[in-house]
Amino acid sequence: MLQKLWAKLLLVALLLPVAARADEGMWLPLYVKRLNYADMQKKGLQLTADEIYDINNASLKDAIVQLGGFCTGEFVSSQGLMLTNHHCGYDALQSHSTPENNILEKGFFATTKSEEKTNPGLFVDILVRMEDVTGKVLEGITPQTLEVERTVLIQKRQKELADAAKENGQYVAYVRDFFAGNEYYMFVYQRFGDVRLVGAPPEAIGKFGGDTDNWEWPRHTGDFSMFRVYADKNNKPTAGPQADNVPYVPKKHLSVSLQGVSEGDFAMVFGFPGRTQRFLPAAGLQLTLDQSNPARIKLRDTRLKLWKEDSDANPAIRLKYASKYANIANYWKYYIGQNEGMKRLKTVDQKKAEEASLMQWIAADATRGQNYGSALNDINQAYAGLREYNLSSVYVNEAAYGTEIVAFAAKMAPLYNLFKDPKADKAAVQKAAAELKEAAEEHFKDYNAPTDKKVFVALLQLYATDVPKAQLPDVFQTVQKQYGGSMSKYADYVFANSFLTSKAKTDAFLAAPTLAKLEVDPAFKTWNSVYTNYSQNIVPKIQGYQATLARANRAYVAALRAKNADKVYSPDANSTLRLSYGTVRDYSPRDAVDYKFYTTAQGILDKEDPTNPEFVVPTKENELLRAKDYGRFADKDGTLHVAFTTDNDITGGNSGSPVINGRGELIGIAFDGNWEAMTGDLAYDKDLKRCINVDIRYVLWCVEKLGGAKALVDEMTIVNNGPNPGVGPQNGGSALNQLGDVDKMKVKTDDGQKTKVKKKKGKEKEEAAAGM
Repeated sequence: MLQKLWAKLLLVALLLPVAARADEGMWLPLYVKRLNYADMQKKGLQLTADEIYDINNASLKDAIVQLGGFCTGEFVSSQGLMLTNHHCGYDALQSHSTPENNILEKGFFATTKSEEKTNPGLFVDILVRMEDVTGKVLEGITPQTLEVERTVLIQKRQKELADAAKENGQYVAYVRDFFAGNEYYMFVYQRFGDVRLVGAPPEAIGKFGGDTDNWEWPRHTGDFSMFRVYADKNNKPTAGPQADNVPYVPKKHLSVSLQGVSEGDFAMVFGFPGRTQRFLPAAGLQLTLDQSNPARIKLRDTRLKLWKEDSDANPAIRLKYASKYANIANYWKYYIGQNEGMKRLKTVDQKKAEEASLMQWIAADATRGQNYGSALNDINQAYAGLREYNLSSVYVNEAAYGTEIVAFAAKMAPLYNLFKDPKADKAAVQKAAAELKEAAEEHFKDYNAPTDKKVFVALLQLYATDVPKAQLPDVFQTVQKQYGGSMSKYADYVFANSFLTSKAKTDAFLAAPTLAKLEVDPAFKTWNSVYTNYSQNIVPKIQGYQATLARANRAYVAALRAKNADKVYSPDANSTLRLSYGTVRDYSPRDAVDYKFYTTAQGILDKEDPTNPEFVVPTKENELLRAKDYGRFADKDGTLHVAFTTDNDITGGNSGSPVINGRGELIGIAFDGNWEAMTGDLAYDKDLKRCINVDIRYVLWCVEKLGGAKALVDEMTIVNNGPNPGVGPQNGGSALNQLGDVDKMKVKTDDGQKTKVKKKKGKEKEEAAAGM
């Protein structure tokens, strides 16, 4: 009886969104037609739902890629040309830079395809399809199923479903949970391993404003870079760069609009948002506010200051640490803003009020009490237990692994485990050593031991001071007993005696690796002590509380969705393809402050400060801007627009996402959120949440006028279609989008008639269709 009741409740939960109306959200494109389409039309969408997501015909989804598993990109030509953010291409730019030819600093645009730079290890994933597999994953599972048994069973089914969908390696596939494990979806991708750097503006443009302007509005940053995806002669993916690869022909690429934007225009962001936690209960928010974020801020601030100190003193060190610094700094400031926002908006208090209302609703019905009654109490008890061990977890990741020599020592673990395995043969050891040689090549290219030694001392001293003594690894007892508690003296010993301080020493070890040599290495011993303590003494405690949370969170989220049956809940972001939609909007963050929705090139000149590296304006850009040489990229008001804001719902991972107007044309590239809404990953603020985007016209101006790479712009499909797009079909304008290679489809035009667009013929189109 209980099993049948639970099945009915789950079915109700799955069906609830159908009758509700969307507001905030990062939505699965699979459900656009059912959940969002009518609302999107009211805001100004002029595409059909099938033009957005269709697995049988080319659609917008085919123009969107996940870059390297961490950013988003979009195709803008039939030759695989792709746009993303400058900070997404930062590592590639830095890896191809030398002190003699620093393309990160001076910028780079390939004038021919032969000049495009390969990036082994970099890949893009293009979605083939997504599928609701909830029924298959949860079949036979009830509330009475033990949590451990449930976890094992679900993981087994997830793997089986994904393995079957891979079709013997033809695709990449995985199954992800949604709504705290109440639903499951499978995602199938093609992975292309040949992604070449095409171009980017000088760092002074791509990172204009630096840490000062990061997460802030107004912005004047040309945050873009360009890559090209390559495939084999049959337009199929290859695992890496191949000599005979040719530019990939995408099933769809975005047309680029020179029209510009007006306030109220429709805006859609398509991409791969990383992670949100909007169902996080009050106790979880409180832990983030009190412990997790302050610790992360403190440890990252320490590391950044030491890196900056050495980088400012030595240009070669600055180049080595440029990408690492940018990555750490980005979320260092984010955590600061998130905590400030939580306090200002009283996020914890709001969540407590929501939970009190939920408890009243549950208590009013016996069946609700049976299914959800213990959820919040279990959640609160679990977080009380986690609070005891949370700092240990944060400090392992941010302090121990924040030290590069310790993080690199961790890479020796597979080799160490082989030495300990009596069944391991010599061939396995040799293979592991060869893989480590490749890792060493990458690591030492951007490593400076004296800098890391300073970080080692500072971070491990904070670890020793801030984490409860009973939870510290044995290495800290060694520091106390043998070095008088001096982390500096211990660091002297480690860096003087470890083979992990240089590539030459590491290569010498890997040429003839032995267990004895590895076990006595002081850097490896430091890591092993931290890891052993964490895995044996901390993780089991944390896992126990997390198991309780997993069960309780499922019931909590299911209860929220059942209680608020008139609300459409979008699932938390988890690096799967989503779209958000809204409008171009200005905002007023506080009393007497009103921000326009766009910035212009004049703001670049106003911010210019040759004495501050964050606000240097390159000479050529300065000259062009002062001459107002904007060419065809000027707005109708005669200015060059640089950035604009929309109310799209985004988060990390959306970096590089296309901002698309009502006709499906590219109008900008999303690159940031605003400071006033840093709580957005935890709680959505409909008044303050903004998406900051670089105007596509500024991007093209930088490529053509500043970079002299007009051929790249000519490769794109440029459109300029009369009245501002995105104002809705009721106000005129064609509903027929121009997405590049238009496939056979039916679309609604202004008069409501259905018009067929003939399928383009020719070899290119046939090759693109063959890859679907």
